[in-house]
Amino acid sequence: MTRPIRVLVSKIGLDGHDRGAKLIVRNLRDAGMEVIYTGLWQTPASTVFAATQEDVDIIGVSLLSAAHMTIMPEVQRLCAQTGIGDIPLVVGGIIPEDDEKTLRARGIAGIFTPGTPTAKIVDEIRALAAKRRSEQAKTNGTPDLSTDVGLARAITRIAEGDTTLLSQLQKPQSPVALIGVTGAPGVGKSTFIGRLARQLRERKRRVAVIAVDPSSPITGGSVLGDRLRMMSKEPDHDLFVRSLASCGQAGGLAPHCADIAQLFAAASYEVVLVETVGAGQNDVQVRELAPDVLLLLMPGAGDSVQFTKAGVLEIATALVLNKVDLEGADTTVRQLRDALDDDRPIWEVSSLRTEGFEPICDWVESKL
Repeated sequence: MTRPIRVLVSKIGLDGHDRGAKLIVRNLRDAGMEVIYTGLWQTPASTVFAATQEDVDIIGVSLLSAAHMTIMPEVQRLCAQTGIGDIPLVVGGIIPEDDEKTLRARGIAGIFTPGTPTAKIVDEIRALAAKRRSEQAKTNGTPDLSTDVGLARAITRIAEGDTTLLSQLQKPQSPVALIGVTGAPGVGKSTFIGRLARQLRERKRRVAVIAVDPSSPITGGSVLGDRLRMMSKEPDHDLFVRSLASCGQAGGLAPHCADIAQLFAAASYEVVLVETVGAGQNDVQVRELAPDVLLLLMPGAGDSVQFTKAGVLEIATALVLNKVDLEGADTTVRQLRDALDDDRPIWEVSSLRTEGFEPICDWVESKL
């Protein structure tokens, strides 16, 4: 295969335990796959919506609520309704033998009980993904960018290195705000972007997000978990989130991010937010992609000397102090203002409380 297998793992239902699901996620990553983990308390609708935007090869559902006979047919129905009925569905959980036979008869491709060896799960997913990609290769036409399915498949082609679509794109009818969002690991970029995107959606702006996570330098696999902090439980077709693996590329981005941003602009998304991997001082590639860059910091992130060092701080158009509900926020803001000798904005926000986003939304809209 030309790219890693993409698997979405969703925990559907009210069960609050996901240790088993996270173990599967890590095992699939270690097998060299890109795994989109959507987190706890998902619904069939949110699962299928995420799978559509992420253009995955496999949808995996983790269930411990004995609701497999209800939930899996509903996921299957929604996939068919959405236009992705060819995606193999697999389910893991405590499933009686009679139910397993029924589910298989209904077309569920893989059923994994607690005793299923990891190697068997990996092998079955590889076989199912290979079969689906082989079938897709026979029918690939020009994707329709006006649909979620078509746009998602166009992104996949670009990510594979097929840029022929770009020559067919029409120029955007109106200006597009392309904004990078960067910062150190743990500073809260994904949660911030999720809150910012929803605030912009309340202003009726169409928003797309490119979320980059690191690839394993050992296996090439990746856990793409940013969207679980960005998406609401109800699907919003004017908020498109696509997760990408860095594929070993230095600088904080993934290959073809600029081309994918161009796709979103052609598909009439007004705001495109590009989230880098957890950035270090020298990860500045995002400025080559986006004319404006938000640098996220958090209380205690440094001092006045740290803030005067060259690197990622220099490329920021504006700075955002996130998690201002934590102790030390006032001191960090004062040190930032003392260290900077320009008039770049410094905004204080609490993503946890959704506070402080109004001036940032105004700034984003000023780029349109």
